Amino acid sequence: MKRLKLVILLVMVVVGGIVLIRLWVNLKDEKSAGKKEEVPKGSRESADIALEKIRLVEDKHGRKTWELEAKAAQQNNDQNIMILEEPKVTYYTEEGRSLIVTAKQGKVHQDSKDMELLGDVRLTSSDGYTLKTNSLRYDHEKKKVTTPDLVEIEGDSMRLVGKGMQVDMEAQTLKILNGVKTQWKRGGRG
Repeated sequence: MKRLKLVILLVMVVVGGIVLIRLWVNLKDEKSAGKKEEVPKGSRESADIALEKIRLVEDKHGRKTWELEAKAAQQNNDQNIMILEEPKVTYYTEEGRSLIVTAKQGKVHQDSKDMELLGDVRLTSSDGYTLKTNSLRYDHEKKKVTTPDLVEIEGDSMRLVGKGMQVDMEAQTLKILNGVKTQWKRGGRG
């Protein structure tokens, strides 16, 4: 049961990474197609392109696959970084489940495809699992998701807390690095 719950969490993190990669590709396509309105440069002086109140939806064969909302996005061509303010990405599975990823800020390094989520990062599944931390970093070349911060994973039958996390997407492993404490709840599904 413990292994199953960790595999479910690993899938949540992998899906979150995939959603952010798709988001990056679609935002880049939208920018090159000129479909978004630019905010005057005076309001976001350091950005080459700034967009407000973003909402993107990917629909495949009449089924919504993911949806992105963000308060704002800035593209800085000198540093080749896209910054999203208050991103919220919802991924919809074919089985009818959903995964919601939120943070105060998201950064996409467009040259390396590395990504960071910063500030009050939450991954919530419709199955009742939640991962909370302060930051997540995705290394595209190594296919790893990491954080040095406190991590809390909670479901209806357990709660796990520890400091630092490494997820190897290729090996499909999840490691909590230090101070792991697990609490089993009574009456939860198992």
